[in-house]
Amino acid sequence: MKFDNRTQGPGLVRRRVAVGATATVMGLSAAFGSGLTATAHADVSVSASAPVTGIILGVGATESQRIVSWYSSVGTAQTVEVVAISGNSAKHIVTFPATVAANSVNGGYNGHATITGLKKNTTYSYRVGTKGHWSPTYSFKTQDFKGNFDFLFFGDPQIGSSGDAVKDGAGLQDTLKVSLAANPNAELLVSGGDQVESANNEAQWNAFLASNKLRQYPWAATIGNHDVGGKAYEQHFWTPNTDRSAPYYSGNAATQSGGDYSYIYKGVLFIDLNSNAYANGADAAHIGYVTDTVKKYGSQAKYTVLVYHHSIYSPADHANDGDNQLRRQDFPTAFSNLGVDLVLQGHDHSYSRSYVIKNGAKANPKEKPGAAQVEQGPGGVIYVTANSSSGSKYYDLTAPDITKDPKYGPDPLNPKSHWANSVENQEHVRTYVKVQVRDDKLVVENLRSGTCATPNAAVELGKVDWCGPNSGASAAQPVGSAVDKVVIRPSSTNGHDDNGHGNDNGHGNDDHGHDNGHGNDNGHGNDDHGHDNGHGHDNNLTTAPAAWLQ
Repeated sequence: MKFDNRTQGPGLVRRRVAVGATATVMGLSAAFGSGLTATAHADVSVSASAPVTGIILGVGATESQRIVSWYSSVGTAQTVEVVAISGNSAKHIVTFPATVAANSVNGGYNGHATITGLKKNTTYSYRVGTKGHWSPTYSFKTQDFKGNFDFLFFGDPQIGSSGDAVKDGAGLQDTLKVSLAANPNAELLVSGGDQVESANNEAQWNAFLASNKLRQYPWAATIGNHDVGGKAYEQHFWTPNTDRSAPYYSGNAATQSGGDYSYIYKGVLFIDLNSNAYANGADAAHIGYVTDTVKKYGSQAKYTVLVYHHSIYSPADHANDGDNQLRRQDFPTAFSNLGVDLVLQGHDHSYSRSYVIKNGAKANPKEKPGAAQVEQGPGGVIYVTANSSSGSKYYDLTAPDITKDPKYGPDPLNPKSHWANSVENQEHVRTYVKVQVRDDKLVVENLRSGTCATPNAAVELGKVDWCGPNSGASAAQPVGSAVDKVVIRPSSTNGHDDNGHGNDNGHGNDDHGHDNGHGNDNGHGNDDHGHDNGHGHDNNLTTAPAAWLQ
């Protein structure tokens, strides 16, 4: 495993074409021919009859990289052509060769290519394919490679779990649209896993991939338990620095997807684990992967964020699953010792935010439920579980049950919740999590991306009996309003040593919060949410180089 800023092959430019003219959307029909162009500003999937389909933009090893993955009906040599756009001028086309392999799911092929050498604060257009068989043109924008940034975390789309993949896909598309209109400069879309209901169901994958936002912003994939029944997950997502050896798989590595991977983005070390593999020493292998990664790269990172599917402090149906009970024993002390700051999880289709947890116990017994600001101290970790981003399935909160797990009982300060969780919430509305990375803090918000109205498949199809805060007793809150918000402050001497954070000045600010029970609307409004202020880049067909129009 290596964080590698080197270009592919001997140099960045495989082929440069000087372009002196400009090109606009109006010329794309002539450039690509009918059937290969998409509508500007639209969230539409590419026709299944096109040679290249299922394109998705992924994260690279660093800020200066992106990985593009796709499906193809042909197995010939393919490339990604990329051009930097300055105003309306396209300067050079840069070609990146693809790896193309036979597809084990649908008899076609899948490809991926790593785009390297990206510059900060630059808009790029790209297309995938080969001469005469090009995809539509999409665009993405880089931002500063240092400093503050925001990323968005999305829980279990699980397209198809409602029984209606089209409705589920509409919910995810709307969440992506709403979240990126409110946060157009968000830099990463981080997955909580379970992209689809059935691992090898390409109709569900097509519904998942329908939004062009997934071709404009990098999706940092996470594998969920519904993604492991075949190779489709790996064929749709090529990830950087991935260890695909046997301990990181839940089954046969030859026939199932998996692996642990990592990347550094603007001072944050992201480590993504395949939590489907947990038995027979797999948890120890995951801890070894995190240990090695932090040891090698932790000095380059101000924060360490872990991402995996199975929420160890689940608030709902999966709270006392046997596999979760094992992970609660295996993970927390190791994560504290390694200086992990934030853990992002899915699987339980409900929202929770933990207290500051150190070595598997509440670090500060006086920290109040729903505290709006917390201080980590050494070894302090916040665990977040994301609710459904698509509305395909919700799980209701469960009461702590010590007969199933005596170590996961009630919170003395709020007996309705499990002891580990500061906030637990379920309203049967779509949400997403926004994380603001700042020099002196992390800010975590759970934001509503929908209401009880369509699209909300589980509500529409009668899969749940109520909708809204307080088990439906209160009216649904507006899109963009906050379910929960917390400011997480590291200790004042925040610094990494070989084991993580070497700082110890206690826990403060435990009196800033409000005892809000299960964390329903606690006063965080929609001050800047839900408005499209024109700073985004929804223009998936902004410009194309004149050379492409020949």
